[in-house]
Amino acid sequence: MQYRALGRTGIKVSPYALGAMMFGAAIGNSDHDDSIKIIHKALDAGINLVDTADAYSRGESEEVVGKALKGRRDHVVLATKARLPMGDDANQQGASRRWLVRAVEDSLRRLQTDHIDLYQIHRPDPETDVEETLSALSDLVRSGKVRAIGSSAMPASEIVEAQWVAERRGLERFRTEQPSYSILNRGIESEVLPVAQRYGMGTMVWSPLAKGMLTGRVRKGQQTDLRRTALPVLAGQFSDEYRLDVVEQLIPVAEAAGLKLTHMAMAFAIAHPGVTSAIIGPRTMEHLDDLLAGIDVALSDDILDRIDEIVPPGTDVGARDGAAYLPPAIERPGLRRRPVGERSAA
Repeated sequence: MQYRALGRTGIKVSPYALGAMMFGAAIGNSDHDDSIKIIHKALDAGINLVDTADAYSRGESEEVVGKALKGRRDHVVLATKARLPMGDDANQQGASRRWLVRAVEDSLRRLQTDHIDLYQIHRPDPETDVEETLSALSDLVRSGKVRAIGSSAMPASEIVEAQWVAERRGLERFRTEQPSYSILNRGIESEVLPVAQRYGMGTMVWSPLAKGMLTGRVRKGQQTDLRRTALPVLAGQFSDEYRLDVVEQLIPVAEAAGLKLTHMAMAFAIAHPGVTSAIIGPRTMEHLDDLLAGIDVALSDDILDRIDEIVPPGTDVGARDGAAYLPPAIERPGLRRRPVGERSAA
């Protein structure tokens, strides 16, 4: 396994990161012992970056990771996230100082560790001033509970704003960004990745298999056994004709190169110079074995050129990613529509 610099943190991480979202009963593997075996096999293969979040199965994922890392914690770069709801209380979420100070303690307890190597804000929080968030995170770094901080799904403009605020106020700055990226979702190539590179940020991309569409198990006109197709928030992506057409064009590209589609998709994600690691999220040992089998795949320029012809750089294919962050200006109609009486030029 080769290791890459995680931005300018001085930390070295593997190009494949193990995502723990599928460990827990809510949407993934409810067998803790089996999940622990998967984590151990990933570590034995040389993967040293494990990424989880408090919201994954409401803390269960962190508990599984904590159990798995007993005796191995010092050799793992451990990342987790906070921001999404963790209860019915309106204040059990967000990026406020009040919540983050509580959330990090909860994560440390579940992970059975005294520090988190990378603590990330799971999604932007438009209701909290970024200075408030960075101030709280800076105190967590200075207390030794957190080593570095990062963001996730943050638009390029907000990445820049956060960097400027940190510089002006003498605060810790976001050292990493965690966006969605795959052959089907290349939008971050336009601004997010170049901005992250400009500020020396490490980038850990999630969903390199496009929620499973790049596994070869989702084909046009065929039934699929992919579990995620049943999730309402993602349903539109798996029935989108444009996305299905593109998958059908990618399959022969992989076959001509003698590659599995999953291996081509993973190799594509880590080929971009702005990408530090691509996060894999296996639910079963079979899933992990399939991905590890392609760990030495490197795509030639000819293959990358062919992918560029099918999906032009900097573009997203078809239906919007249901798990992606939508800024308020897009999500709320009232912010992009003038009052009726002011819509006319007359």
